[in-house]
Amino acid sequence: MQSLAMIENWPVPTAAAAVVRADGTVAGSHGLLAHRFALASVTKPLTAYAALVAYEEGAIELDEPAGPEGSTVRHLLAHTSGLAFDEHRVTAPPGTRRLYSNAGFEALGDHIAKATGIPFAEYLRQAVLEPLRMTATTLEGSPAKDGVSTVDDLVRFAAEVQAPRLLDARTVLEAMTVVHPGLSGILPGYGHQKPNDWGLGFEIRDSKTPHWTGSSSSPRTFGHFGQSGTFLWIDPDAGAACVALTDRPFGQWAIDAWPPFTDAVLAELS
Repeated sequence: MQSLAMIENWPVPTAAAAVVRADGTVAGSHGLLAHRFALASVTKPLTAYAALVAYEEGAIELDEPAGPEGSTVRHLLAHTSGLAFDEHRVTAPPGTRRLYSNAGFEALGDHIAKATGIPFAEYLRQAVLEPLRMTATTLEGSPAKDGVSTVDDLVRFAAEVQAPRLLDARTVLEAMTVVHPGLSGILPGYGHQKPNDWGLGFEIRDSKTPHWTGSSSSPRTFGHFGQSGTFLWIDPDAGAACVALTDRPFGQWAIDAWPPFTDAVLAELS
């Protein structure tokens, strides 16, 4: 795919990108696909997928208490637990505001570790990374932001989400469906969004503007971006997913570069 070569013009030291179709075939790739990048918040979809495996295994329930009082696993996954961004401090009643929270995902990791008797990083490895042969991916700290991976590995993950083998397809459909519709909130880097829609660990594009995906991305597009200059989106209408990893922190360069890149990818796919 010629569009992927646009990453050569990004003002970053290192970048790699790939597109994988819903049938698991790689439509194209560019850059150092085996280079390990810090994922930052692109860690969250991996953590969420492990949580959904734990749910299907019966280790946890989505609506059981987890995190602050009144909060559940579902609240933690959907950033509606009321926990603050980066500290374990309650700032709103559960289910009332969309408060993007690293602390919420850390509470989720702790909850799963307690329920399974397995440290969360090890549970993630056993539940998701090992079955998908994501051998270059590790969690080196917080379940919210300390994953390290490669484009090659995230292509495997994106293929799994589009055609699930580790989870029932209905569970993945629930993950990409808005939880607590209509809640507004801050999308980090992009300001206040009304509504600020999220599923279970995945951000849902809907009609958000401005946004890190493209102007031609379908409203059903879901995924995540990270403050380390990384993103993963899945567009069900396009029947494809795109991974792009860099080693320059998110900033105005990404706000400027990512949407036209995504639009070019989607145009080439169509």
